Amino acid sequence: MKNKGSEKRRHVVAWINKAEWDQVREYLYSRDTALQKNALHRISAWKARYANSTPVAMDCTADLVRCQVLDRCGKLDTQDLVLLYGAALVRFTNLITERQQGKVARPLRTLAGNLNIPEWIIDLRHDVTHRKLPTLKQCRKGCEVVLEWLQQEYWSRQLGGGLSEDWESDEEVDQKRNEEELIARQKEMDAYKTGRELLISYEQEQYVVYGQLNDEKDKNSWPDPLADMSWILGEIKQFSVESSDLLIDVLLEDGFLIPTPEQLSSIGCDTSENVCLSPAQPQLPQGFLRFWLPLLHVLNSPSFIHLFLEKLFAELKLLSAEPNKHRVCYVSAWISEVMLCNSTRCDYHYETKVQKKARMKERIFVNRIQFRWQQLLSACLDAPCVSTSHLLSLILEDMEHPLPLETQQRLLQLCTIYTREEHSDPDSERAQQPIYTLESLHEKIERSKRHGRSSALEFERSNSSQENKSSGVDAEKAKILRGSSWQVCSDKVLWKNYPLGKVPGQSDDPSCLLLDSYTPMTVLDQPVEMESSTQHKMSVPPAGAKKTEGSLWSNGDLEKLKCGLQLF
Repeated sequence: MKNKGSEKRRHVVAWINKAEWDQVREYLYSRDTALQKNALHRISAWKARYANSTPVAMDCTADLVRCQVLDRCGKLDTQDLVLLYGAALVRFTNLITERQQGKVARPLRTLAGNLNIPEWIIDLRHDVTHRKLPTLKQCRKGCEVVLEWLQQEYWSRQLGGGLSEDWESDEEVDQKRNEEELIARQKEMDAYKTGRELLISYEQEQYVVYGQLNDEKDKNSWPDPLADMSWILGEIKQFSVESSDLLIDVLLEDGFLIPTPEQLSSIGCDTSENVCLSPAQPQLPQGFLRFWLPLLHVLNSPSFIHLFLEKLFAELKLLSAEPNKHRVCYVSAWISEVMLCNSTRCDYHYETKVQKKARMKERIFVNRIQFRWQQLLSACLDAPCVSTSHLLSLILEDMEHPLPLETQQRLLQLCTIYTREEHSDPDSERAQQPIYTLESLHEKIERSKRHGRSSALEFERSNSSQENKSSGVDAEKAKILRGSSWQVCSDKVLWKNYPLGKVPGQSDDPSCLLLDSYTPMTVLDQPVEMESSTQHKMSVPPAGAKKTEGSLWSNGDLEKLKCGLQLF
């Protein structure tokens, strides 16, 4: 037969050794009445040792063999034998099928069919209990069939599988396991409903208390629990002793420690105080924290806080696969609140006693708890999110035996890589960071490509703006030179290939520069700008000096010449 456990178990049995048990089995199924009586005496001794834990199959075998012994003795009449056989058969069917019965009664035919018991044995049992008594021949035949079934299903199997007092079929074991799982699941569902109802009652009482507060000053400080609230808190504390895991699971559902917008507005929490507005450094709204402080003060045992943190990080890890910004922010905020309550920061040196008392009143717990720091550190790193850097820094700062500073910096830097946090100037800071992963390398390549494309676009824009500006200047110059022999060159010419004073297509003959028409004008008549009075005096020729003749230029020709020279 199949053992209940996966490993072979030891059993305390009533017989001395296996040889004694094997001898009793042979004597029971022999045709010798004396040997059968000897086997029955040994079984009676075993039953005295077993007390109430005698194997069912052994007990039923002894009853049926006893009927055969009394039948062979010839001291009982037919009616007595029928009643004796009938009682043994009824006892066999009831005891064998009893273990398969669940909460809902099922027909004996179905249960017997699962155990490979012939259906006519069940009919024979019904005849004995409800109808006309069967004949002695039918009873004897039924006794032989049942004894053969017991030998195959119990006695013979015990020889191969070791001596075991458990007698259950495979289907019976599976069914029993299923029933146990069903009962455990039903108990868990009942406990879940109970915990949820208690928390809903707590919320309703808190809403009543909040509704009784008049002014804004009263709403900032919740009063002490009333009588009904004290009873509810006592029930919740008792429930946490029995099912703390289940209570925390219910607390982390939406509508409790993870509030809805309607709940926040109903307790006067402004949307500007919403924790989701700053996910990098989450902080619970004060009104929402005060709403749950009476309950958390009752449940602030070290074991509950340890389990609470463990569940929060487990929930944060699940949210990393399926992001939910609202839940991530509030779960991170509760972790941050617990860590800050346990922190040893010295930021309150100059506070008064009244301020310290008010601050301690709004903390979940006051006395420092010895956390499992390595476990918290691993749980924090296993649940990367937008708040991981903040939570990791809290853990590293508050550890009993802190890690080296270099290790802390590397952990924080690695955390920023995993969580892909954005900074004010991400390109400049990322470019300075070393490359740890292939994703970082790909990002750097894409960033360089984008930078190259943006630089090319800026260069094209500058060139186009310069071209537009130069085209406007050329248009102005062409307008000035209109009607003149000089023209603006619109061709793209590499002027570095031409010497100063020479233009493309110009011949070496200097006469090509002569003008066809010009107005005579002496050099002395040309307007000259004097830099200073001294230079002006020096430029005036002395009296009686002879005037030298020079080339004659008109004012218009000089202006056109200046424009032409500027073009070069």
